[in-house]
Amino acid sequence: MESSAPHSGLLGEPLSSGEPAETECPELSELETVLEHRFVRRPLLQQALTHRSYVCEHGGHERAVGELPREDNERLEFLGDAVVGLVAAESLFRRYPELTEGALTRLRGALVSRLHLAEVAEKLELGKYLRLGRGEERSGGRAKTALLANAMEAVIGALYTDAGLGPAERLIEVRVIEPSVATLRQQMLTSKGMGDYKSALQELLQARRQGQPEYRTTAETGPDHRKRFFVEARAGGEALAEGSGPTRKTAEQDAARRAMERLRSAGEQA
Repeated sequence: MESSAPHSGLLGEPLSSGEPAETECPELSELETVLEHRFVRRPLLQQALTHRSYVCEHGGHERAVGELPREDNERLEFLGDAVVGLVAAESLFRRYPELTEGALTRLRGALVSRLHLAEVAEKLELGKYLRLGRGEERSGGRAKTALLANAMEAVIGALYTDAGLGPAERLIEVRVIEPSVATLRQQMLTSKGMGDYKSALQELLQARRQGQPEYRTTAETGPDHRKRFFVEARAGGEALAEGSGPTRKTAEQDAARRAMERLRSAGEQA
């Protein structure tokens, strides 16, 4: 899967023919060291770190000579999502010839999930390099899972556009796949659901013939930008556990996790 030729023109709109190859910025140099790649077209990296909230606040002003382009990272995110999915699929196909298509799909899903990519972004400290609008800054945007995952995909897209598949593949292997894939595979083999506690709870209930799990939102608290949801996991008309989280989905996962712990604990005591 090696290819290191720059991909000019894939996402070329933000860059003009007169765009300087280098832009002096100590912060970007620091990040390039972490990524182990020196960008030929460094504005791509800056674009990958630019949230749409920043563009909304600053995009209407003309750019000074030498200033980095003000375009958000959503197009690069789109490309990076495809690249990381391809690399993860090819890597898992090579690593685990014994796994079925379904198992490979589940394992790839865990590797390219927003939760996992956000964790990778946190380890790279991408949050401190993001360009955010004032509202996102005040609401803790630098630590938001969605923003970090999107930025991680955008950085991968920028790297692919700047240098081709080879460097992007190396970053994905070293940072996204290698540190976690063995643990995720083991979790899958031991039916821990690779973080998908809802699926794992459903399998456990089916095995015990206790019916299908149901989830009921019991409460919502906090302002819109800091919502907290409380969800109850139920089965057979019985409340199993309550979980919470910043979204309904995460609250459902938390409730499922707590329900599994309770059921397993009760089974061990019986």
